[in-house]
Amino acid sequence: MTLVRCCRAVIFDLDGVLLDTEPLYTQATQQVLSTYGKQYTWELKVQMMGRDSRSTAELLVAALGLPLSAEQYIARRRPLLEQACRQAPALPGAEKLVRSLWGRGIPMALATSGEASLTRAKAERHAWFELFSAVLCGDDPRLCHPKPAPDIFLLAAQELGVPLEHCVVFEDSLAGVQAAQAANMQVIAVAAPQMDRSRYADGIPIVSSLNDVRLAMLGL
Repeated sequence: MTLVRCCRAVIFDLDGVLLDTEPLYTQATQQVLSTYGKQYTWELKVQMMGRDSRSTAELLVAALGLPLSAEQYIARRRPLLEQACRQAPALPGAEKLVRSLWGRGIPMALATSGEASLTRAKAERHAWFELFSAVLCGDDPRLCHPKPAPDIFLLAAQELGVPLEHCVVFEDSLAGVQAAQAANMQVIAVAAPQMDRSRYADGIPIVSSLNDVRLAMLGL
């Protein structure tokens, strides 16, 4: 079964798509929140997934009434995340798919809302990240608006030199899927087990993991 058409480049989100970092974010966030007797629920996490650190911090602080500014929250969580992310494991099928696409000569980009320093920490034990032609992070000064705005995907396509309609995006978050759609790209949702799949837009192909993806599904 072909899920997309005319695939000439692939753009991957990082967290929850290539690397199993979402539990690490949950743990680090809960460590900070426990100080204030607050709980990081799945419903709150869904609203934050895929967005940049500043907007997620603002959302969390407001939603839970924390006696912190967004900047103070980020500063408290940062060292916890940096330590944890260096051990982030690859998700099933991620390395295999990336290497298969590279073997077919398909250019690839990483487009993550995470900061560059955290992205480097996550990738340092995974040599296959060197196969990406471009890496775009949420704190790139060229980005005017974070996901769900399309900016990061537009910039990724520009760096790859591939027309928007020929780019395929793998995303897990609602904000990321919306950003890819706003960029007029084809998108495949990689749904977490807890995710209510009906929250994705109608017609979006959905897989449980990259382990379920075959090159034939991309028309390759």
